[in-house]
Order: sequence, then structure tokens, then C-alpha cells
Amino acid sequence: QVQVVESGGGLVEAGGSLRLSCTASGLTLTFDAYTVGWFRQAPGQEREGVSCSRRSGGSIAYADSVKDRFTISQDNAQNTLNLQMNSLKPEDTAMYYCAADPRSCAFISALKLKFGTWGQGTQVTVSS
Repeated sequence: QVQVVESGGGLVEAGGSLRLSCTASGLTLTFDAYTVGWFRQAPGQEREGVSCSRRSGGSIAYADSVKDRFTISQDNAQNTLNLQMNSLKPEDTAMYYCAADPRSCAFISALKLKFGTWGQGTQVTVSS
């Protein structure tokens, strides 16, 4: 059974940086064949997609709100995908979730599907 675990959240001042990690286990395919998505949800708000990437095929997409500030990197040897978050803003404060799925970003997005495997989340708080 595929599982993902997030880590790296915390409290940071505006303008600072954090790196979140998503580590997968129980994979039935190689890690680069999985699509990994980062999502976030602030209290009282709907869940927002932050990024979607799949190393096999080289697809990476970022939400406009984080483009040029957040960067994905992947360590296949560790089955880990990192989200480097720079120039953080108070509006980035949210619970961040990692999700994995063998289907592509385009397929999931086009059919508005849900990712198959979700982590428990890690809290990111950005103070002003």
C-alpha cells in the first residue's frame, strides 16, 4: 500500500524559506513514475493545488500564486520529493499536503480526479 509522509513545516518570518519533503513508501512502480502533488489548505478556505510533477515525462506545474518562489526537486533514491519555498508570505500560511498517484497531472486535472494517496499534512506558518 502506497503511503506518503510530509515533513519540514514550521514557523518562519515573511521573506524566509522552508523546504518541505514528501517521502513515499510501499510503491508498486518506480518513484519517478508517480505523479506527486502538493496542496495546501488554510483555515476556512478551500484546498488549493500548489504543484504537480511527474519526473517520468518531465512535467512540472506550479500554481500562479507560488510560481518563481517555490521549486520542486526529486530524489528518486530516497523516494522523496522536495518543495523548496522561498520568499514566503503570510498568505502562504496553511497546512500543506503531499499526494501521490500513478496517473498523470494532465489526466487528473482534466477529469478533476482526486489523488489516490494523501499524507497527513505539515503546518507552515509565515509571520508578518
